[in-house]
Amino acid sequence: MGVEGMTVTFLGAAETVTGSRFLCESEGQRVLVDCGLFQGIKRLRELNWSPFPVDPASIDAVVLTHAHIDHSGYLPALVRDGFAGKIWCTRGTAALARVLLLDSAHLQEEGARIANKRRSSRHKPALPLYTTDDAGRCLKHLHPTPAGAAFTPAPGIDALFTPNGHILGSASVRLDDGRASVSFTGDVGRPDDPIMRPPEPLPAADHIVTESTYANRSHGDADPSDELEAAVNRTMQRGGVLLLPVFAVGRAQAVLHLLTELKLTGRIPDVPTYLNSPMAVEATDLFLELRDEHKLSEEQCRQMRDGVRFVRTVEESKELNTLHGPMIVLAASGMATGGRVLHHLEQLLPDQRNTVLFTGYQAVGTRGDVMVNGATRIKIWGQYIPIRAEVQQIDSLSAHADGGELIAWLSQTPVPRWGASVVHGEAAATDAFRLRLRDELHWDAQAPAILDAVHLPDGLERHDPR
Repeated sequence: MGVEGMTVTFLGAAETVTGSRFLCESEGQRVLVDCGLFQGIKRLRELNWSPFPVDPASIDAVVLTHAHIDHSGYLPALVRDGFAGKIWCTRGTAALARVLLLDSAHLQEEGARIANKRRSSRHKPALPLYTTDDAGRCLKHLHPTPAGAAFTPAPGIDALFTPNGHILGSASVRLDDGRASVSFTGDVGRPDDPIMRPPEPLPAADHIVTESTYANRSHGDADPSDELEAAVNRTMQRGGVLLLPVFAVGRAQAVLHLLTELKLTGRIPDVPTYLNSPMAVEATDLFLELRDEHKLSEEQCRQMRDGVRFVRTVEESKELNTLHGPMIVLAASGMATGGRVLHHLEQLLPDQRNTVLFTGYQAVGTRGDVMVNGATRIKIWGQYIPIRAEVQQIDSLSAHADGGELIAWLSQTPVPRWGASVVHGEAAATDAFRLRLRDELHWDAQAPAILDAVHLPDGLERHDPR
């Protein structure tokens, strides 16, 4: 490298929520923390098609904080283009990544197929970003390791996973080269999530790279069960369909658990409920296998599975679209960027009896973001669909800590002597959280732009906050 110390370069998730990619370099070694897809507005999505900023073959190891696609979804392309090292992750992340990455590749291929069939792409022909074969080769590089046990992803660099309560297997990660240490929070869960355990405190580090998805907001005191109950009953009284675009891992299972509890207590009618996402079906099964990673009992896991009809095949999915309410449908993706939910939106949006209820963060420029902000029509596969259905969003079901919860969690960690970098948030959120870290925790903090870098040389003095 030419200089001593560790350098962190922000290859993604800077001034945006998606595309988490952080390159750590020390003494000639390169460790990439997360390798996600960019989502949202076209300018960001096009970054997925750009050459990776460094030669993938020059990266010694990848360390994953969790399996969500905005943190893992570029891995098949990285391996295809020359990365040959290990992908370090927790056991839960490895299990989910096998599901999510194959599904992501399938969606890439299916999206290209539909675009070519409907001639809705300017590319002739439309091609997938990567294939299921690429994803399969990538999975061979996964290397599960227990949270709380030190490991060495590259010579001279030690690492440690700390569970952070976001989804199954999710963890913060600390890298230490013997002279400097840096912790990456990953996506941080909430202290009172309905299914996940609270995030564990970060170990001490010289620098902290923290998410800020909801850092300029408060989830408030609303009970997600109450909000979900109201949406279900309102829609069922109209004889409509309640469609919940869900993230297949985490939110799908939280919603299923809450729906099960509401039915068992008689707060909502026991209407037919469908989970139309093969990925979410597999993730739901994993809750029984990974019982030590969440709060649900074995009985609760079984009740959650028994209360829903799994839609596995394409034929079953097509048949579901011919049915009418009252009923409840959960389908991925959670931001309506792709997947089977698009077929349901195409069918259900024109009917005012129906409700579309978003349960997670909607990145700027996604269909979900456009819809919750009042759009009267939405473009799907080159065609505009009128929106007459009710569209709502429940913030209280977010799997991300809000600003106050993040501050409370980070306050348990010793002050990092070389400050913090605020990432994984829209520009307003990252800057607001930078100020909160300065004013409330008295940390130095910066909000880097994409391709910015922070150098952590041995002996660097901590300067006063500005």
